[in-house]
Amino acid sequence: MTSVALQYLPGAGRDAMRLARSMGIAAHEIALHRFPDEEFLVTVGPAAATTIIYSSLDRPNEKLVALLLAVEALRREGAERLVLVAPYMCYMRQDAAFEPGQAISQRAIGKLLADVFDRIVSVNAHLHRVADIQAVFPGGDADDLSAMPAVADTLSSVGYDQGTIVVGPDAESRRWVADLAERLHLDVAVATKVRRGDETVDIGFANDAMFAGRPVLIVDDIVSSGGTLIACAKALARAGASKMDAIIIHALFDEGLVDTFANFGIRSVRSTSSIPHPTNAIALDSVLIAALHRELQGAER
Repeated sequence: MTSVALQYLPGAGRDAMRLARSMGIAAHEIALHRFPDEEFLVTVGPAAATTIIYSSLDRPNEKLVALLLAVEALRREGAERLVLVAPYMCYMRQDAAFEPGQAISQRAIGKLLADVFDRIVSVNAHLHRVADIQAVFPGGDADDLSAMPAVADTLSSVGYDQGTIVVGPDAESRRWVADLAERLHLDVAVATKVRRGDETVDIGFANDAMFAGRPVLIVDDIVSSGGTLIACAKALARAGASKMDAIIIHALFDEGLVDTFANFGIRSVRSTSSIPHPTNAIALDSVLIAALHRELQGAER
């Protein structure tokens, strides 16, 4: 039996194959057959002692079922260690019951995945009220990686204006925008956000004057409806920012919104490879390989 190999769900092939090549391991697509009643028949490739399953968990409901079935097959085929690499981790937003009767999806999905995987690797998971990802996956081995090293490397390779201000759209963004600004030796500003609904927010800054005549780089972790990004762009335009670009870690939005963003002055939108998207411009391979290195080391012992 092979010591380490990678398998991936359909739709993840581009990024999964590139990652496997960089790691020097075999990769195999997990086959999904859909019956007329919408049930899946899942067929995995040859199991390795350590099997890495790669799939971002955007549009997660069917993927979660496919993962559970794949785990059953791989364990039965002899996999001793199963590692889930999900650059985007689903159901992390609802980390508390904000109204009576609401399910805490983070708790339910975290336990589900922790029960079947030996290790879980994600990137900038939505952990706004949880200090440690280990609390999300009780009893499991989990890593919440930062995309900022990959973002900084990409920006350094293509070049950037040294006068740029790195902007975070809300208080939760402070840790990653501060990290990126430090890596690039740039100024940083974090907005105050008040959410008025699923798609409506108000954005403000403590010192609007600092933006006058300067380029800005808005960095957000998740963009789905685009409301926060647009509100941030409006506030920055009012403050006199000369140019606006955006970096998105997890691009969940419809690609047609790129034109809408441009209408509000955002001249470019670049996302990481955490979710396959037309705006992908920042590969996360180096970040993931560094985290998965110990799987290769363990196999060599």
